[in-house]
Amino acid sequence: MRHFLDFEKPIAALEGKIEELRHLNSDSGMNIAEEIGKLQTRIDRELTTTYQKLGPWEKVQVARHPDRPKLAGILPLLFDEFTPLAGDRNYSEDHAVIGGVARFRGRPVVVMGTEKGTTTEERVKRNFGMARPEGYRKAIRLMQLAGQFGLPVLSFVDTAGAYPGRGAEERGQAEAIARAIQACLDLPVPLCAAITGEGGSGGAIALATGNRVVMYEHAVYSVISPEGCASILWRSAEHAKTAAEALRLTAQDMENLGVIDAIVPEPVGGAHRDPEAAIRALGDELARQLAQLDGLDAAALKADREAKYIAMGSRALS
Repeated sequence: MRHFLDFEKPIAALEGKIEELRHLNSDSGMNIAEEIGKLQTRIDRELTTTYQKLGPWEKVQVARHPDRPKLAGILPLLFDEFTPLAGDRNYSEDHAVIGGVARFRGRPVVVMGTEKGTTTEERVKRNFGMARPEGYRKAIRLMQLAGQFGLPVLSFVDTAGAYPGRGAEERGQAEAIARAIQACLDLPVPLCAAITGEGGSGGAIALATGNRVVMYEHAVYSVISPEGCASILWRSAEHAKTAAEALRLTAQDMENLGVIDAIVPEPVGGAHRDPEAAIRALGDELARQLAQLDGLDAAALKADREAKYIAMGSRALS
């Protein structure tokens, strides 16, 4: 059953009418196929109009849609011979972070990223994509492996942020995030990152400090969630919409600020309406970005990252 967002109610009503028509008896005298065709045309037009004028808060809702492409679904479509690697060799396995070695269009790579899960049981197991220190230390281990064997790293981020629980803090959450960012910056191989849904604060930056960063058209990337920002500034999460507008968290904002290098278009109505097409488009963009880094040695790759992050935001200030 399709999940509809609040602003999609007119579309939900039209799709409900289509379902009613499909259950009608053909003896009713109505040309059911023709009526369904007319309604589908209206739905396509409504989707196009609605998604062309999404505001920041609506984009946050789309970025959180439960049916958006997730890493577990991206892996079989973009990668061959994926071999998962588990554990941080220090404390435990963090199921919020998936990582391993694979082939991307025939090329050996290291893949890593956050995974929110789809079913209730899986979301609990994955901690809703919020990594603990051991998740970031696993990512560091994967990056060290990539550097050792000269494999490019492809990173996929969809997380509300790092897990803020007591156990995570006791095991050095802030230190683990800082060291993961440092590992990204020190990589002697290319690192391309993709923000596929939510890019939440340091929890996202720890896996996305790459030479190239791309975002889905309706993904968001922010220092704090709109609800968290509203709770701090207005003492109420009810002001989340206002906070989202002030945070400049959309892909378009990120491109203007120089935070990301490319926006990946989504199918009409969002990536959740056609995940396979959205994943293919993401793969094409990552391949383009990776090709731009081919031939650069370790020193040049590190210098490229340094220049990128020093210059960040200058486009908006100039």
